Amino acid sequence: MAELNGAHVLVVGATGGLGTAISKALAGAGARVSVAGRDADKVEALAADLGDQAAGRQNVDVTEPAFAPALLDAAEQVAPLTGVVYAAGVVAFGPVGDLEPDVLGQLIAVNLTGPILLAAAAATRLPEGGFLANLSAVVAEMPMKNMAAYSATKAGLTGFDRALATELRRNKIKVIDVRPPHTETGLVTRALAGTPPRLAEGLSPEQVADRVVRAIAEDTGELASTSFSE
Repeated sequence: MAELNGAHVLVVGATGGLGTAISKALAGAGARVSVAGRDADKVEALAADLGDQAAGRQNVDVTEPAFAPALLDAAEQVAPLTGVVYAAGVVAFGPVGDLEPDVLGQLIAVNLTGPILLAAAAATRLPEGGFLANLSAVVAEMPMKNMAAYSATKAGLTGFDRALATELRRNKIKVIDVRPPHTETGLVTRALAGTPPRLAEGLSPEQVADRVVRAIAEDTGELASTSFSE
């Protein structure tokens, strides 16, 4: 079991729908949470909501190549880190023939390059018993038409997480690949391009967050989409 009471966890993308819910769930489990996001006002508001459980607050642009070491340095000035959660993400819709290069670049930078760079920086800093959780998606298991590029970034992240889990096993650092079904985070209303398909009502962010925190506490390695019905 991973002890979260008194742990120090950095959540990147903490002001998004899932990031906020995960930050609050971690705080509810007794963890001190350093929150990082792109919108300074939202970061401050979330830190205020967390109260004494807010260990730190940082503004971050995950598309900047050197973002990760500086982010970790700042968090570690508060206290040594127990774990890192990457919850930042963007989405785009539409046929591949309509995909613009700048949209593809953003999808890759935020959904794939960002978590890889953060993991690379955190791998040598996290202690034995620490963890790294990355928010992938159900499309890593079941890629969807008109979401091909988005699906590819999430499938790539899941592949990375599986390989990294093997690498870090010797260091006793847990890697958790999280692949929730459709969740009502509001992300589809902020798409980089295209119109979202009509989807059935998804899970609440709180449902997903509670399952993620339980996986951390139970040392679960992967959370497949089917795990969220448990």
